[in-house]
Amino acid sequence: MQKEAVLLSVSAREPVPARFNLARYCLAENAQARPDATALTVVGDAGAQRWTHAALDLKVRRLGAGLASLGLEPGARVMIRMGNEANAALLYFASIAAGFVPLLASSQLTFEEADFLLRDCGASALALGAAFEHETHGGDFAVLRGADIERLADCAPLDDYADTAADDPAYLVYTSGTTSRPKGVLHAHRAAWGRRPMRAHWTGLGPGDVMLHAGAINWTYTLGVGIVDPLSAGGSAVLYNGHPDPNVWPRLIAEHRATVFAAVPGVYRQMLKYAAPEKADLSSLRHGLSAGAALAPSLLAEWRARTGKEIYEAFGMSECSTFISSGPTTPVHPGSPGRPQPGRVVAALPQDGGETPLPQGETGVLAVRRDEPGLMLGYWNRPEEEREAFRGDWFVSGDLVAFDAEGYMHHHGRADEVMNAGGFRVSPAEVEKCLAAFDHVAEAAAAERPGRDADTTIIKAYVVMRDGAAQDEAAILAHCQEHLAAYKRPRAVVFLDALPRNANGKLNRRALP
Repeated sequence: MQKEAVLLSVSAREPVPARFNLARYCLAENAQARPDATALTVVGDAGAQRWTHAALDLKVRRLGAGLASLGLEPGARVMIRMGNEANAALLYFASIAAGFVPLLASSQLTFEEADFLLRDCGASALALGAAFEHETHGGDFAVLRGADIERLADCAPLDDYADTAADDPAYLVYTSGTTSRPKGVLHAHRAAWGRRPMRAHWTGLGPGDVMLHAGAINWTYTLGVGIVDPLSAGGSAVLYNGHPDPNVWPRLIAEHRATVFAAVPGVYRQMLKYAAPEKADLSSLRHGLSAGAALAPSLLAEWRARTGKEIYEAFGMSECSTFISSGPTTPVHPGSPGRPQPGRVVAALPQDGGETPLPQGETGVLAVRRDEPGLMLGYWNRPEEEREAFRGDWFVSGDLVAFDAEGYMHHHGRADEVMNAGGFRVSPAEVEKCLAAFDHVAEAAAAERPGRDADTTIIKAYVVMRDGAAQDEAAILAHCQEHLAAYKRPRAVVFLDALPRNANGKLNRRALP
């Protein structure tokens, strides 16, 4: 008997308001409803900065007015190059409040990588954090350093947030493309509305909750779960801007009475190995969240046994909000990130084309319906890659998955070659371009391979040197350190006589040792 196709949609979703501004949604209502409650805390090595909901709303509107005073056009891109500094969050919301489009760039990017993003997005303003104030990026755009940002924040506040439509561009993030160039993912204001199912079915956030996220603010996981979600829920966000020692997280949970903690699996593993979380005061913590990489059942079991706390896993991507999860309403099934949240329309489609969802248990390409509010508007100036990402009414992710009889997703790798480096997507082509630029390299390849721990992976380089050239691993790794962000760098180099290739002469990446 032929199985029926499976299309997962659990319930109707809330309609998106026609006029909607992401910054107003996160800040304005809470400034009225709970003005004196703490909204944002940024903790650094020298202490903590705090804003109440009312103070944060006012600060953002002041800074938004300051940005507007620069004469930027509506929709102008504002690139923010800094770490987890308070100004990163403030400028993100201020740009959106004034009708501009912020881009939070990774602080790990090299100068040339950051310069590419700056040119590619056509930024009208560049805000530099403390570590980057010395940089000089020539071009026709405003450059804002610390003193400039302080001056802009002294302006009279905007009377109101920009009157934007839900489908208007709100912010840009960059992720690895299928070529050697990163690609911009353009999100609409409605992206924040598209996160609402996560509150009930993954994070469990509500008024009064305190969210501590261990990630960098430029990452969509941190930006969304660590900042946008707690603020829009009437809670409080704690952002850490110090040295990420594993012992920091239990201490911050206790000091700030965090009710929810979010991280990648590697952070939980480091805490268990070095920080003895079972001895820490985790009494305020209701549960942990995990995303960015698969949560190994053994890691989950050890965390539960030693802390008595649950970890709810989820699956998402830069192009769409986190739409598959376990959580307060969805029991954890170790080995699966969960099932589609109510209101999501998700399916596994045939790998070789077609729009008919596959039956339960059959492996296909993960797809999200085009009308999902959390789905991107498109790729920035990448029309060909954007066309390839859509199949009729579906956005196709490239992840190979199957859904079981209870609707839980099981991940079976990717249909493309994008690597996962600690939760960051990295194109092999980008790493290979860097390797090929090293003197006397004849051929190079990069691949994701198992790390020291059974459930971790690293990027490994495979290099063929020219005849007579020395095989110098240290020199190659130093070259990569100079030209690639830390998360993109190979951790080891394997020297080969030739790269494996198929009958058509194409690289056979799976045959790399």
